[in-house]
Parts: sequence; structure tokens; C-alpha cells
Amino acid sequence: MNPNATFTASDESLRAPLLVRDRSGEYFSAQPEDILHAARALLERKLQGEDLLNRPEDVQQYLRIRIGHLEHEVFGLVHLDAQHRLLKTEEIFRGTLSQATIYPREIVKECLRINSAAVILYHNHPSGSPEPSRADEALTERLKTALNLVDVRVLDHIVVTNTQTMSFAQRGLL
Repeated sequence: MNPNATFTASDESLRAPLLVRDRSGEYFSAQPEDILHAARALLERKLQGEDLLNRPEDVQQYLRIRIGHLEHEVFGLVHLDAQHRLLKTEEIFRGTLSQATIYPREIVKECLRINSAAVILYHNHPSGSPEPSRADEALTERLKTALNLVDVRVLDHIVVTNTQTMSFAQRGLL
């Protein structure tokens, strides 16, 4: 493949059936959402155990691609080891269009299960505004305190929209 080649897709070509090939060599029809889901899963596996997320901008871009498109709120964790390499990224709670209920106890349990040394908290705002609410700020403090008790460091809390992100650490809110 020519690295300088550019590809464009018209709206018409995006409506046409997409064919993908499975491991056995069989072709089948796939929707664009299916392909994006598979690409995100592949990216996740590729990043596992890597320290490619060592710049705040990289983490923000990764999370924007991962959850920025969702139409409901999710709250998740990027689990990191002691050298801040990626262990796992997961959505822990799923909510509605405008809120998700978060249980600190469950987050602590999950961090202990994964053996996280540090985490980056994240959630999305389907409304499109990355500004944290007072509830977001209070939750961040509660989680930071709870996780500190079990020696898990909270490095950041990132609010994600389809086009923007907001970092608590970069804003001095952490």
C-alpha cells in the first residue's frame, strides 16, 4: 500500500454493504459500527502492556476515540501498572443520556482485582460540553480518597465528548 495514498469515501459508498473476511476466509456483510468496534478492540489489544499513553494528549485522544461517540454516559478506568503501562481499559458503569450512578466500592474492588498501581478515571458527556459538574468534582475527590487508602494513585479524570476532552489534572482540579 502506498503510504502517500489518500482515500475518500462518499456518503453513497458508506451506504453500500461492506464486506469483511473472517479467519476462515469467508466474506460477510458488516456495518460500519461493527468495523469500528473491531478496530477499537484491536487497538486495545495492541496497547496492552505498552507505555504509549504517556502523554496527556495521547490519553485524551484515545478516550475520545473510545467513548466520544456514545449517546449515553459511561464511567470507566484506565488501569496502569507501577510504570504506568496500560493494564486494561474498561467501562465500569453505564448510565442514561445525562447521568450515571457511580459506586466507589465497586471501583476499589475492580482496582484491587486488576492489581492497578494507578488509574485514570474517565466519563463522557453526550451533551457535547466537556465542563465538569460539581457532582463530577465531588465524585473525583471521593474516589481519589478511597483509592488512596488501597495505594492506587488517581492520575487524572478526563471528561470526554465527541470533539473535546477536559483533564482535571491539566486544570489543577486533582
